[in-house]
Amino acid sequence: MQKKKKQSGKGKIEPLADRVLVRPYTEEEVKGEKHFGIILPESVSKEKSAQGEVVAVGEGKIVDGKVVPVRVRVGETVIFSKYSYDEVEVGGEEFYLIKEENILAVIR
Repeated sequence: MQKKKKQSGKGKIEPLADRVLVRPYTEEEVKGEKHFGIILPESVSKEKSAQGEVVAVGEGKIVDGKVVPVRVRVGETVIFSKYSYDEVEVGGEEFYLIKEENILAVIR
């Protein structure tokens, strides 16, 4: 099991179960060097990014009495479903709490 905590501003955020804490990329990060070759239409770039960096992961989901660990790792860049997250602000910085099932891909 992997437990990671994110120190951010005044508090610590530790996701529970199969939730993942993601720092969404800014529009500049998506358009700049961190877009990883993915070209987004202009209409999408005006909306919030659906890409971000994993900063903490929960211990995993319990299935048949056993913990199934989360498959994404801290530091990975992920693509997630838009509007499938809860926004959390800590120390003036915005994060998204996302269930693992709403993470669509890892960009390597």
